[in-house]
Amino acid sequence: MKIGFIGLGIMGEAMCGNIIRKHDDQVYLYDVEETKAAALAEAAAKDGFTNAIVAKDSRELAKNADVIISMVPKSEHSRSVYTGILPELKEGKICIDMSTIDPSVSVEIAEMVKKTGADFADAPVVKSRPAAEAGKLGIYVGCEEKLFDRILPVLSYMGENVIRMGENGKGLVMKICHNALVSQIQNGVNETSTLAAAAGIDILTFAQAISYGGGQNFYLDSKKNVISAEDFTTAFSIENMHKDVHICLGLAQDYGVAMPGEENAVRVYDRAMEKGFGKEDFSATIKVVRNSGASEGAEQ
Repeated sequence: MKIGFIGLGIMGEAMCGNIIRKHDDQVYLYDVEETKAAALAEAAAKDGFTNAIVAKDSRELAKNADVIISMVPKSEHSRSVYTGILPELKEGKICIDMSTIDPSVSVEIAEMVKKTGADFADAPVVKSRPAAEAGKLGIYVGCEEKLFDRILPVLSYMGENVIRMGENGKGLVMKICHNALVSQIQNGVNETSTLAAAAGIDILTFAQAISYGGGQNFYLDSKKNVISAEDFTTAFSIENMHKDVHICLGLAQDYGVAMPGEENAVRVYDRAMEKGFGKEDFSATIKVVRNSGASEGAEQ
C-alpha cells in the first residue's frame, strides 16, 4: 500500500516523517514549496529510509498513492487539493484530510470525493509539533466505521490516541470544540497569571501553586517555561488558532448555541492578529492580555 502526503508544514513534516520511518512501502511527498519535500526525502535517506519519493505535483502523487493524506492550513486549501486531484481518484483509493477546516467544507469535499468511488475521512489532530515528532498526536476521525478500521493502522503511525467521532465532518466538529476549550483555558491562564504578576507572583511560582489545586491544566503545565522566558517560537501559531476560534463561533451560530466565553477569546485573538503576532506561538496571546489594561486606560 503506497501512501502520499500533501502539505509539509510545521505539523505535516513531522507527521509524514513518522510514516516514512514506520511504513514498509513507498511514501510520496508533495508541498507547494518544492524544497520542503526534497529536504524531507533527503533527511530520511540519511537516516537509512529510502522509501520517500518526491512527486512533481499533487496529481502525480494521487495517481501513484493508494492512500492520500493532506495537511494544509485552511478550508480553501483543502478544497483546492481535492479539486485538483479529483481526476486521479477512483474506487480503491482512500483520502484522509488531516487539516483543521470548516466542517461543512469538509463534508462538501467528502461528497465530491465519494462520487469518484474513492473513500474519504476527516482526521484532524490535537497537540503540537513535539507530539507530532514523537508520533503521539491525538486524532479525531469522521468517516464510516468500516473505513475507520482500514485507516487506523496508518493513523497510528502518527498518533497514539485515535478515536472515531462519527460520520464525515464529526472529527472536525470535535477538533473545533477542543481548540475552543483550549482557547478559553488559555485566556483564563493569561488573565489570572497577569493578575498574579501584578501582585508580584512570577509565572513559575504561579504554575506551581495552581498545580496543587483544581485549576491545574495541561496548557499551563506545558507553556509556563515558554511564557516565563517570553520565547514564543511557534509550535502552533496564533493565526491558525485565530482561524479555529472563528470557525467555532460559526458552528455555534449554526447550532443556536451561545458561547460568550469563546466570544471573549476571539476578541483576544483578533487583537493579537491586529498587533502583528500572527506568526508567533499561540501562547503569545498573553501579551495582548498583559497590555490591555494599560492601553484601555490610555485610550480613556
